[in-house]
Amino acid sequence: MRLKLKNSCLVTLLVFTVGWFARSVTAHEPIKTKTEASRRVTSNAKMPSFTLIDQEGNPFDADIKLRGKIVAVNFIYTTCSDVCPLFTVEFARLQQALRTQTQLNSFLVSITTDPEIDSPKVLKAYAQRFGTDFHNWAFLTGDESRLKDVWKGFGVQVIRRGRGLVQHTNLTTLIDAHGTRRINFLGPQWQFSDFLKDMRALSPRPP
Repeated sequence: MRLKLKNSCLVTLLVFTVGWFARSVTAHEPIKTKTEASRRVTSNAKMPSFTLIDQEGNPFDADIKLRGKIVAVNFIYTTCSDVCPLFTVEFARLQQALRTQTQLNSFLVSITTDPEIDSPKVLKAYAQRFGTDFHNWAFLTGDESRLKDVWKGFGVQVIRRGRGLVQHTNLTTLIDAHGTRRINFLGPQWQFSDFLKDMRALSPRPP
């Protein structure tokens, strides 16, 4: 009888543990999209106009700041322990590589999906951990209502699961010098060399 009771307790504990683990993983999984498996998708959509707040607490008007530049935009939040740090590491590598591309007028933009936590001060501290040069890389936040318009404009879905726990579409998008989104990278991984090659290809040709 005791053996049966012990076995029953073990089964109950196992079921509870597996169930908890499944819920934990689900809560941290990024949102899947129908096109996510495609990884690299061409586009011809205009970049939405927006004004947010950068890591210094200053207004960032995309139409002004990004005019005439080849722009890479991603979406992250600072308490993410999943793919967001990987995206930021890849952008840091990209920024380093772009220093040798003097003919390429480029800019990197990381937009938060968690304005509740990601104030300008928090974003700046986060960015500095990755050695960010703010000369051509901005970390943006703002009022949630305004951010919702930006997320929607880029086709990014954001679901808050709790404080500091957010699901969002894994999107990195490339925008040409005319403000047109040309290539969308969907999913948690993209090839660094291909990304840099695409940025070079979007650079205006000299006359």
